[in-house]
Amino acid sequence: MRFSMCGDAAFTVDLGPKPNVLLTRAIAALHGALMRRPPEGFIESVPGLTSLAVLFDPDVTSAGALQQQVMRCVQLAHATHAPSRSWSIPVCYSGEYAPDLQDVASACGISTEAVIAAHSARTYVVYLLGFSPGFPYLGDVDERIALPRRAEPRPRVPAGSVAIATQYTAVYPQATAGGWHIIGRTPVAFFDALQEPPSLLSPGDSVRFYSIEAERYEDIELPGELAGSRHR
Repeated sequence: MRFSMCGDAAFTVDLGPKPNVLLTRAIAALHGALMRRPPEGFIESVPGLTSLAVLFDPDVTSAGALQQQVMRCVQLAHATHAPSRSWSIPVCYSGEYAPDLQDVASACGISTEAVIAAHSARTYVVYLLGFSPGFPYLGDVDERIALPRRAEPRPRVPAGSVAIATQYTAVYPQATAGGWHIIGRTPVAFFDALQEPPSLLSPGDSVRFYSIEAERYEDIELPGELAGSRHR
């Protein structure tokens, strides 16, 4: 564990060199411990891939004093487990919902069916939320379909788009610009500002995708039907 200052009112707690499920859940546990029992002067913490950013009020506490409190929380976090959930998310991998699927298959030298099979065969870990509200970085994808970002980002990616880039896969919660390869779309809402918490997923959660036909996608879009399932 290493502390790095970020100005006079924040520091990061570096907990490991490379993201993995155990590190992600350790960061989530530390974040939870700080939020449940915030030390004096603590404002908030923000989980990252391998670290936790801690923001504080320098008029109330010092970085050194708060870091001592964080170390105690690390010990507490080791003795507890951050709550995590498992999600099954439907994805339509065809037609207008998957504009980059054929290009991904060609770039990887495999069939579109093999891309879908590779993407839906794995259980992914939510490493962090970032880029836009509720945007989950999920890893790691099968090496056969790991590609760099698109050379030219799109000015608008539809909400619900399921995409891949480097070793990650993700879902765009809102319509936004983006440079990932879109291989499908889900009708599940990943962010709702009126809900608490607003993000469907949390760091440390597990996600599996399963394929649905376009007709089923349209059925799920109808109001009142639960589109995603979860269990502890």
